[in-house]
Amino acid sequence: MNYDALITSIAEVHQLAQTGAARAVNHHHVLRNWLIGAWLVQFEQNGEDRAKYGTGLLNRVAADLRTKSITGCSQQMLERMRLFFRDYPQVGAPISSSLMGILHTKLKSNDLDISSSVMRKLDAPPASGPPALPAQMLLRLSWTHIIEMLGLADPWQRAFYENECLKANWSVRQLQRQIGSLLYERTGLSTDKQAVIEHARQQALEAPEDIANLIRDPYILEFTGLAERHHYLEKDLEKALLDHLQSFLLELGTGFCFEARQKRVTVGDEHDYIDLVFYHRILRCHLLIDLKTRPFKHGDAGQMSFYLNFWKDQMMQPGDEPPVGLILCTNKKETRVDYATAGLDHHLFVSRYLVALPKPEDLQRLIEADCAAWDQRHPESETTSAT
Repeated sequence: MNYDALITSIAEVHQLAQTGAARAVNHHHVLRNWLIGAWLVQFEQNGEDRAKYGTGLLNRVAADLRTKSITGCSQQMLERMRLFFRDYPQVGAPISSSLMGILHTKLKSNDLDISSSVMRKLDAPPASGPPALPAQMLLRLSWTHIIEMLGLADPWQRAFYENECLKANWSVRQLQRQIGSLLYERTGLSTDKQAVIEHARQQALEAPEDIANLIRDPYILEFTGLAERHHYLEKDLEKALLDHLQSFLLELGTGFCFEARQKRVTVGDEHDYIDLVFYHRILRCHLLIDLKTRPFKHGDAGQMSFYLNFWKDQMMQPGDEPPVGLILCTNKKETRVDYATAGLDHHLFVSRYLVALPKPEDLQRLIEADCAAWDQRHPESETTSAT
């Protein structure tokens, strides 16, 4: 073996091992979600105290799981898991050396084994429709792919995209593109159906799925508890401002506790990121900070309102007060600092928030000083770029 062969062999075995590890994590992630959906259905049908929770079951489960630091189980995601169990019952088939067998053995004693009545109902063959995709094939898809499939009501349409995903190795983005371009419908209306499908497959070959996309999938990272470092794409000025702002707030000594940077907010299949999140232990509320190294735009207020509403619905714990949003916008000529106190009805309460939070003029001076120092060090830089 020469040196080039050595390097090639190491690179190949690394790629194979990385691919195997990513697929194993995805395999267990998908199985976990199916089992959660199964147990939710089981509880709704046979739970001794199911009437106590009624239509609010998923909200209650999501809130209780948050207190246990279990991620990826929002009310919306639990609804998808329940739908996943309903639409893909074949996942419950025996799978050797999988999480399924281990969990069934461990959890039967806790009365959490999926009842035969539930499974018999799901095992009943449909009156009409395509054959079910075998579980081993289904588990090659990521949870993000499956979310897209769950949004398709027509079983034949879903089967079409499942088949094409597996044959052409589509990424999630490619799947979304083909669904959005009505590939299924266009194929059905075309006289040369094979030509339409081949064209779609050729598009996928031009940008094949990369295993790195699965490794960096937000749902996989959330499931494994790994940090989403791949999203740390701030430009140098943004990163410097966030670093300084983070230190500044912690040094105030008025109760700020750092909680997250680039905190992901997921609604549907779209991901947004809050630049900085702090918790104020005296006010018992969160401060959400969004930084823009450009002038303020009206859409920034709408984006912050979205973050605040999401936080109130999904992230607040018992005893927490509503969150406060802080929008920081800057360019070389001016800085704008806005507090968003949406949802706070009492003027005294708003005043209490503003007294405990840093003064807007202090933040404005901080950012302008940082920008001025940056411009001196990097006279060729342009700080008005959009984010």
